[in-house]
Amino acid sequence: MTRINLTPALDLSRIVYGMWRLGDDPDTSPAHVQAKIEACLAQGITSFDQADIYGDYGAEEILGNCLKQAPHLRDQMEVITKCGIVAPVGRHAGARVKYYDTSAEHIRDSVEQSIRLMGIEQIDLLLIHRPDPFMDHKITGATLDSLVESGKVRAVGVSNFKPHDWTLLQSAMETPLCTNQIEASVLAHEVFTNGDIAFLQERGIHPMAWSPLAGGDLFGPRGAAVRTALEKSAHAHGVDPAALAIAFLIDHPAGLLPVIGTNKIERIKTLSDALKIRLDRQTWFEIYTAALGHDIP
Repeated sequence: MTRINLTPALDLSRIVYGMWRLGDDPDTSPAHVQAKIEACLAQGITSFDQADIYGDYGAEEILGNCLKQAPHLRDQMEVITKCGIVAPVGRHAGARVKYYDTSAEHIRDSVEQSIRLMGIEQIDLLLIHRPDPFMDHKITGATLDSLVESGKVRAVGVSNFKPHDWTLLQSAMETPLCTNQIEASVLAHEVFTNGDIAFLQERGIHPMAWSPLAGGDLFGPRGAAVRTALEKSAHAHGVDPAALAIAFLIDHPAGLLPVIGTNKIERIKTLSDALKIRLDRQTWFEIYTAALGHDIP
């Protein structure tokens, strides 16, 4: 599988396996999680996306239980996680309100918790999960720098940041931010024209794309119009329409890394099908036009 270099010290598989639903599976046993990881590794998918808040702050520990039983897997993986959201559930059940916390104390504590729960010595990529309107960029930036310097984190980035959020944080850092994980899909296509992707593309930064299948909406009533275009191209390429939707992102010249999450082993085994497809410009625009619901200007 093609790999994408984010920093001199870190590259990721072109497709990333998203673990946000790991705790939703009725079977969270170490053996079942190991089967999912091995199904990814068999395709060259080596990058795994977590966050402290996933599964009401429980998904990291589910992964950690697996790695305790099968520690050999760790050397074959890049582990991504996020911090910065405090919701009144799980270990933060006492919080009065959901809020963002990008203070030094919270970030450091989150990193220590993530390392402990996943049973790893280093986080390969740490992302600030959401822009914090109360962020002191100098404190947040210095904290991220210190985590990289300490070796607890190999690389740092952000998630859901707008360009102005990115430049504010980066202005206070020595370490380059290496990615922005943003929502992008055939339905969440505004990022292609609102400057979010253009900003990163100009700087040679590869975005990560969360919810690349629009949370399943592509295959519900909301996605009815674009589904016809996807099915037409999928039939021509001999793949599932979901693979076409992922290829729509992968073939964009910005070099997006889709983060795909499913708990079904049979679906996991087909995640790399999107890499078998190359969309020509007209096919890409057929899908894009269907998503817009009208011709481009």
